Amino acid sequence: MVIVGNALVSEEILERKFACQLGQCHGACCVQGDLGAPLEEEEVQILEQEMHHFMPFLSEEGKAEIALRGYAEQDPEGEWVTVCRPTGECVFVNYDGAVAVCGIEKAWQAGKTWFRKPLSCHLYPIRAKKYGEYVALNYHNWSICAPACKAGEELKVPVHHFLREALVRKMGPSWYKELEAVASDWPANQK
Repeated sequence: MVIVGNALVSEEILERKFACQLGQCHGACCVQGDLGAPLEEEEVQILEQEMHHFMPFLSEEGKAEIALRGYAEQDPEGEWVTVCRPTGECVFVNYDGAVAVCGIEKAWQAGKTWFRKPLSCHLYPIRAKKYGEYVALNYHNWSICAPACKAGEELKVPVHHFLREALVRKMGPSWYKELEAVASDWPANQK
């Protein structure tokens, strides 16, 4: 781990390459897994306030599950996550052909909401967790992202570059500049 401002940054974030390949993974990160997407506490309220903007962009199955169970729940550790449908998809998933897409982000793209999507989704494959005064930023290595890792290597796109917008959203622009300075001096990047 490397300390950058108030963040503990995993070395993998400085060294790994990543470029999402939705055409190959089909948005599997929104469909597979044990639980829904992690939510920050204030995002639970934002989702409630903005729900009417998202609804036209959700699947009928997602709408039915929201009506039955809601859109957010607490995991066994008391952390907020999105609700998943019985088939595994996040309730906000809709499909564009065979690709799982986020109904929240579709509403944002259509100019119907100011909220783009949960920060954990925007940051993926980086996971952020608060530890006292620090935020730990870790790279989540999941086999479904193998095409993204391969493309990142081929295109030479560091994960922190691919996620620049999300990292700035989470940590701020001055923090991101500091991260860039650390990354440029990082031994693995000097080759």
